Amino acid sequence: MENADVTAVRRFNRFYTQTIGALDTRFLGTDASLPEARLLFEIATREPVTASVLQDVLGMDAGYLSRMIARFQGRGWVVRAVRADDARARDLRLTEAGRDAFRIVDERQRAAVSDLLGTVAGTSRRDLVEALTRARLLLDPASGGAFHIRSFRTGEPALIAARQSVLYAESHGWGRELEVIEGEVIAAFLRDFDPAREQCWVAEIDGVMAGAVFVTDEGDRLARLRLLHVEPFARRRGIGEALVARCVGFAREAGYTALTLWTHSVLQSARRIYAAQGFRCVETAMHDRFGVPLQGETWRLELAA
Repeated sequence: MENADVTAVRRFNRFYTQTIGALDTRFLGTDASLPEARLLFEIATREPVTASVLQDVLGMDAGYLSRMIARFQGRGWVVRAVRADDARARDLRLTEAGRDAFRIVDERQRAAVSDLLGTVAGTSRRDLVEALTRARLLLDPASGGAFHIRSFRTGEPALIAARQSVLYAESHGWGRELEVIEGEVIAAFLRDFDPAREQCWVAEIDGVMAGAVFVTDEGDRLARLRLLHVEPFARRRGIGEALVARCVGFAREAGYTALTLWTHSVLQSARRIYAAQGFRCVETAMHDRFGVPLQGETWRLELAA
């Protein structure tokens, strides 16, 4: 681990804990500390809930959690009730006083976050929210919701090409020539874009780009699938399969007779996706355009005439 990376994360942690008042005994001027405010939230959004479930969700020490629950009981915020289906288990529920305490904490948190976001406007705010969401997804990919696929927005094609260049340089050592090819593809796509014949789709998870793909018009009723990629944090969700299927459906509806693509024998995951959609490898050829010897492959899917 690079020391500069550790230093950067620790610097942000110090900034953020101070910014949100995590060090205050009375969080946002309420009767709860930050850990207590979080526990209140989990009880309010999950009740009835057992202490064991809360321990699993929060990852808290059992003794520490038990002492917080005891304080809540002392304040009249929660009650325990024996479950009808299991006499050994006791559910926690908020009392009216507990709901009032939660409402105050929740309202003040929302107001504080709103005030914080109010200092950042427009594109900068979108960048901030996306960066925070991306950080969560990178650290905990399973926390992401379901993906959805949409058409591209202004500025995204170039971002997609740049991202692919970074990912392939890291995973396969492919160099500048790949970036040149990707740049040429994007320039031609934007210059000649015809939405009835071409398209770029972006897969999103919680508003963060998780993958993308292009379909371009090659002439003579032939379409080409280009620049498929899925972000590492978003893999094994079926995103690649969904993006390729979207390309196939679009090409059929647009009246193309075939859909082709160029890939490489080392990209096994992508090749499995193409094969599952009915593509067949029709030509292979060695090249070193990316700085290393590679076997390039042309794949083709015949579509209904």
